[in-house]
Amino acid sequence: MSKKDWGIDDPEETYWFNSKTGEVEEGPQSLAIYRVGPFKTREEAQRAPKLLAERAREWNEEDEEEY
Repeated sequence: MSKKDWGIDDPEETYWFNSKTGEVEEGPQSLAIYRVGPFKTREEAQRAPKLLAERAREWNEEDEEEY
């Protein structure tokens, strides 16, 4: 349940991507092992799988360059 569900308007509210359900959460709602974030916008959180894949590719390329 997010702060907004309780009627609290918080400009610092963050969004998280739940890797287990594939859904965006307002505020941390699920177990940390399944949460990716925080993100400032819902749209950023929705792009989390793509961002993670891009970063993983970049890290792999960096590792290959080192060896």
